[in-house]
Amino acid sequence: MESFWGSMQIELLNRKKWESVLELSGAMADYIENFYNAKRRSSLDYLTPDEYEAVNTSTEAVLS
Repeated sequence: MESFWGSMQIELLNRKKWESVLELSGAMADYIENFYNAKRRSSLDYLTPDEYEAVNTSTEAVLS
């Protein structure tokens, strides 16, 4: 979790002066959903979370 906040601080928060809390919260949501989650690779067989979910959802549907 500390690594995530450190990454967001460097890659998003420190890059500009935010005009409002609403603008900042929108940018944070966009960063998490479209950049961090889509690019991050973890112990998911080197797939992004979206790719991993798609593969496992297909597999679970076949097994059911």
